[in-house]
Amino acid sequence: MPTLLIVHHTPSPHLQAMFEAVVSGATDPEITGVDVVRRPALSATASDVLAADAYLLGTPANLGYMSGALKHFFDTVYYPCLDATRKRPFGFYLHGNQGTEGAQRAIESIATGLGWEQTAKPVVVRGGPDKDDLASCWELGATLAANLMP
Repeated sequence: MPTLLIVHHTPSPHLQAMFEAVVSGATDPEITGVDVVRRPALSATASDVLAADAYLLGTPANLGYMSGALKHFFDTVYYPCLDATRKRPFGFYLHGNQGTEGAQRAIESIATGLGWEQTAKPVVVRGGPDKDDLASCWELGATLAANLMP
């Protein structure tokens, strides 16, 4: 069964709402035959990445960069997964109160280095997520999962 791995750092209510919307989309009953695995960024491993067929990443933008937890995830899995995960699809969402560009650029740069292919537009939210932002998160999760359906 194809697997979507959601790696997230969710330290705030805003990110929790976004994470829940992503999971709701990915696990929609109309999407069948896809296993959705959720891992906090600090506990996700190279084995999790190697076992997955696509990746959905979530993080706050802290001081213009991704969270230290997501950076730790990338540092941990980069070399063990470098060759084995090329061409796999990924997407991401991030939340910040300001200065999200650096976090977005860093995620895209590292994923490009891994050879992952961004298959969905990122969801970038500044301030509290509104109904449209949460709908975009739902769509992000549903899109990545649906693309894995057998």
